[in-house]
Amino acid sequence: MKYVLDTNTLIYLQGGKLAERLPVGAYAYSVISEIELLSWPEIQPEQEHIWRGLLATLHRVEVDASVRETAIRLRRERRLKLPDALIAASAFSLDATLLTNDQRLLTLPGLRSQTLELKNA
Repeated sequence: MKYVLDTNTLIYLQGGKLAERLPVGAYAYSVISEIELLSWPEIQPEQEHIWRGLLATLHRVEVDASVRETAIRLRRERRLKLPDALIAASAFSLDATLLTNDQRLLTLPGLRSQTLELKNA
């Protein structure tokens, strides 16, 4: 099975906050998640190195014509924020399940999605 990791899932994964292992499968992420993670103004060089290392092990979904058109449709029809529309469009483009804890994306019609259990704080 193919999965796209939402930005929040990548943060939970890297921070050791997931209660269970990710399901077995092939993993990808949207280039938008990469931009969100690496553009944080307070990112330290060590954290940037860790993020780049993790992302290098996964397939990056670029914003091609298919992703662009799907994101446009999702923004117009569902009024999603641009990053969410691009991440959802990335999952649609791969016919993949989006792993996310974003309630808006979990209920998006036609999108296969799955929530993740987090460790108790």
